[in-house]
Amino acid sequence: MPRTRALETGLSPAGLAAIRQWVEEYVDGGRLAGAQVIVARRGRTALSFGYGRRSVEHDVPLGRDSIFRIYSMTKPVTAAAAMRLVEEGVLSLDDPVSRFIPSFADVTVNRFGGSGDRLAASQADVPMTVWHLMTHTSGLTYGEWNEGVVAELYRRDHTDFRPNDGPLAEVVDRLAPIPLLFEPGTAWNYGVSSDVLGRVIEVASGMPLDRWVFDSILAPLRMTDTSFQVPPTKLDRVATTYQADGGTLVPIDLTGEHGIPPERLTLSGGGGLFSTARDYLQFAEMLRRGGTLGRVRILREMSVHLMTRNHLDGDIAARSADPSDAELTGLGYGFGISTVIDPSRTGSRTSMNQLSWGGYAGTFFFIDPESDVTAVFMTQFVPWDAYPTESELRTLVADAL
Repeated sequence: MPRTRALETGLSPAGLAAIRQWVEEYVDGGRLAGAQVIVARRGRTALSFGYGRRSVEHDVPLGRDSIFRIYSMTKPVTAAAAMRLVEEGVLSLDDPVSRFIPSFADVTVNRFGGSGDRLAASQADVPMTVWHLMTHTSGLTYGEWNEGVVAELYRRDHTDFRPNDGPLAEVVDRLAPIPLLFEPGTAWNYGVSSDVLGRVIEVASGMPLDRWVFDSILAPLRMTDTSFQVPPTKLDRVATTYQADGGTLVPIDLTGEHGIPPERLTLSGGGGLFSTARDYLQFAEMLRRGGTLGRVRILREMSVHLMTRNHLDGDIAARSADPSDAELTGLGYGFGISTVIDPSRTGSRTSMNQLSWGGYAGTFFFIDPESDVTAVFMTQFVPWDAYPTESELRTLVADAL
């Protein structure tokens, strides 16, 4: 994307300086090792700023080419890859998941709900569909972070789609017998829906998930540093992930994931991608422009409309099976991405139809169609909700307009 002077984008130099200062304060205050932010308006980059260290222990500065684990920011990319198959006519949103994954033909539902310790499963009344996977209304969940008997089964059977859980097809087949939290389509719950969608993509496309995502999304957008496994030649660019321990940044050892043989690597459509700020801006800008970037059309405009509109009856907080999702008030959910449906109730500076999603290690992006602004924030710190960085950056960008 072309860079330009701040005033040409309608963003004030003082406002952009405030964003740089905000990043510096997080790093100099010892809360983050490093962070990178890109703000673009009307397709032109107004600010691209990185500060801090990629590795504190080795005193390696954060560079513009630093690679980050983006975790759940993988979900919109997977949804876009699925929409390419819908456009080609080999996948339908109404298709039952069992058409592609036979082990999902007889899914069951825990009639005692998801968070309790009692289990009474019976066959689901309706089939799980691709639509349910795209909207996280499938009844699937995560084992980690959740309580109850169903979550315990996820942990027991290693079905959170971690990097070393094994081939995608095997993990999905281990998951299928575990009861759902609710009847498909009756509620919203954040979980492994995008991971199962990844397996649907493999069967429908006839390719491994990483190959289809590369061919249909990454290569056309020239996202050259985005992948499910970082090649050895780029490992020195991967930022270290940190957590806080008594006010000190402590690295989390994730180096083992790089040694997983490709045939054993779990291709997680819900959280497996590595990327750079520049690469992800390409993807976000494609969505903002209705499916195109430059002269390349990735998705039809109607496909982007489907991805970015609310498909819930109300906001996420009202439809969620998890009471802790109350903070998602005012946000609807499309395909792998949230959309603002009531700015007055979100608790931050948002506008109608503003799009966003984030990842476990503190990365996030947002797209504001009203002001034609796209922003990407990259860091590597867990947990993702330790600091209010997303709401703060939204406010700073709005003030800079």
